Amino acid sequence: MDRNMPIFRARTLQAQTEQSLLKERLLVMLSSFFGALALLLACLGLYGLMAYMVRQRTAEIGIRMALGADRPKVIQLVLRGAFKRVLVGLLLGLPLAVGAGRLISAQLYGVSSWDPLALTVATVALAICSFFAAIIPANRAASIAPMNALRIE
Repeated sequence: MDRNMPIFRARTLQAQTEQSLLKERLLVMLSSFFGALALLLACLGLYGLMAYMVRQRTAEIGIRMALGADRPKVIQLVLRGAFKRVLVGLLLGLPLAVGAGRLISAQLYGVSSWDPLALTVATVALAICSFFAAIIPANRAASIAPMNALRIE
């Protein structure tokens, strides 16, 4: 338009696009960080709960092993207890997540209220982390010597 007009901050289209999406990327990174932190805290909580449960049931597990329960049965017993707790949490949490999705979709443009992929990924991630959080106490329970467990009583 005007040849004498100076040009300041000349950028490529890609640099301009990256600059305009900086806030959104930061929000996504923060949300991902807090989501991973929540998953870590859930795993630590489940680990603590399962370790406490194994400690409380040491005598029972020792009696089961003395009566013939083998290592895989004891691991299965502990993992079944852990996944019952996880299933109850999922049954309570998934409807709340869908409700929160509806609330967020009403507030933000372009966000859908029902995202089965995100819910599936979150459920699978929680199940995998729960397995790893519960397998450590399960192995510890399976390695209890029956005589030592009975002496504790």
